[in-house]
Amino acid sequence: MSIRSLFQACLLSPLASVALAKPLVGRSGTFAESQRLADPSYGPIPGQDPVFSTYYGVEAPFPGNLKDPILPTKQGPPGVDDQVWQNLLSAEWIIFSFYQQAVEAFNETSFIKAGMPNSTYKRIQEIRNNEAGHLRIFQTLISPTSIKPGGCKYQFPFYDPISFLALVTVLEVSSMAFLTGLVQQTQLATSQGAMIAIAETEARHEVWSLIEIWKTNPFGGPSDTTFPYANQILDTTTAFIVPGSCPKLNPQYPSPRQGLPALSATHDTKSLTPGSTIGLNFTDPTNQPQFASGQDYYAVFFHGIANISVPINTTGFPEEIIRVTIPKEFETKGVIAAVIADTPGAPTKETVVAGPGIILEQPAELATQLI
Repeated sequence: MSIRSLFQACLLSPLASVALAKPLVGRSGTFAESQRLADPSYGPIPGQDPVFSTYYGVEAPFPGNLKDPILPTKQGPPGVDDQVWQNLLSAEWIIFSFYQQAVEAFNETSFIKAGMPNSTYKRIQEIRNNEAGHLRIFQTLISPTSIKPGGCKYQFPFYDPISFLALVTVLEVSSMAFLTGLVQQTQLATSQGAMIAIAETEARHEVWSLIEIWKTNPFGGPSDTTFPYANQILDTTTAFIVPGSCPKLNPQYPSPRQGLPALSATHDTKSLTPGSTIGLNFTDPTNQPQFASGQDYYAVFFHGIANISVPINTTGFPEEIIRVTIPKEFETKGVIAAVIADTPGAPTKETVVAGPGIILEQPAELATQLI
């Protein structure tokens, strides 16, 4: 099977191969030990301890081995940015566990046999370490009056090194779109600075994947794509969470959650490059968009710092597939985020009725699917 076909199969059926993914293993700390994390000086400190960059063991590094939620230690109102950091911490548990599962499932030889550089497994471990550091940073940025979410159980649609690396690229490239949205949700300048610092690290992961793994140009144009409704992107990651596996004390993820219909491309879509016509598929049969008679609807495509709205015909839905042409004005760089909205430009999150989907433009081998 070609890389393109394999990757398309993974994303067209996001959970089709999860039974083959290995569960997260390794020593887990006790609930009492997790509560010690409420003290920001407990354990290794990101930026000061090399465990967050150059640890090459298989077992989950601190604090990834302490998955219980951390209870508040003080009474009082939540910090002004606590909800944003809670959302990001819950998302970080997903990303950390994604890399941790790969560290456990594969080894250095696995990637070499797949034709990847000799250093690939070590780079995956180092990214895993960075993500563990993000866990700790986000825990310390949530005020002591709010709960700090714990980890759930997760399943991911990879089953060999190539399918894993394809998903790495999608997650790392698309993460820039939701991080730019999350920055807009924070109120404190210190929160904004911290989030940008994290985004810069994620950008390095993205560049490594594009250059070393796919041997492609990493430059994505003059601006990464900014998508204003980060929680809508975070909502799509709930597909990786094993239902019922999250700690009962965890806050809702993401919060607030709209629960919009998921958006993907139909199987007969040939290309997702600008100027191509695509079919829209709402993948969850139990969560379909409701289009009001007489209401105009639009496919809104976000790329760079701009968006373009394209009118769509919904009168035949659901019997007829909705088709739309990706704006030809966009260059084939970076990512395009797409939503269905009832107002041109989707000026508020309430105007979005389905999506978002992320169209990956780089590398060309993987630019096959809207997720």
